Amino acid sequence: MSTNQHWDNAYTARDATALTWFEATPEASIRLVRQCLPAGGALVDIGGGSSALVDHCLDAGIGPVTVLDLSAEALAITRTRLGARASSANLVLGDVRDWTADRSYDLWHDRAAFHFLTDMEDRRRYLRTLDAALCLGGIAIISTFASTGPTTCSGLPVQRYAPSDLADTFDALAPGLLAPLQFELLAHETPKGAVQDFQISVFKKKETPP
Repeated sequence: MSTNQHWDNAYTARDATALTWFEATPEASIRLVRQCLPAGGALVDIGGGSSALVDHCLDAGIGPVTVLDLSAEALAITRTRLGARASSANLVLGDVRDWTADRSYDLWHDRAAFHFLTDMEDRRRYLRTLDAALCLGGIAIISTFASTGPTTCSGLPVQRYAPSDLADTFDALAPGLLAPLQFELLAHETPKGAVQDFQISVFKKKETPP
């Protein structure tokens, strides 16, 4: 089964509000986007799927906003939920490992996409895409399962990270590309009441090209 088919199946198996990663209000993401995105700056939400982050950005006049996801079903949920406002967001079907952005972004937001990349070359491809899409001096917010988080999600293995481990991984695969600025730990409660430990790291891209 292809990766996109796996996620299409995940999004059609049950209502979006019952998925383990569902957040009615993605409070940490909204707060960090407000903190890190300059006025009028462009945001890309990697693996945003059916997340309500785009709704809140549109409500607040934040953007332009692009949502990239490899599941057509996830993007259809968002498109339906946004209704007429869907035309105000750029909903893109694609895989971050080989996506080519058609513009430069000031902020890269990823809530729980990177930790599915358990292969080293896939991680390297992810960082190449980030480098190409994120402007010099831009900010990347990358959230993964913490070292105490689950070892699988939606039937797939994940790579857990402490904030220092994530920074070391980025520096090993793309030396000097991203400098860590801050991190926080978050306990996410799933719709069924389980608690999943996340780490959220904020990085700044180098100011000048190599």
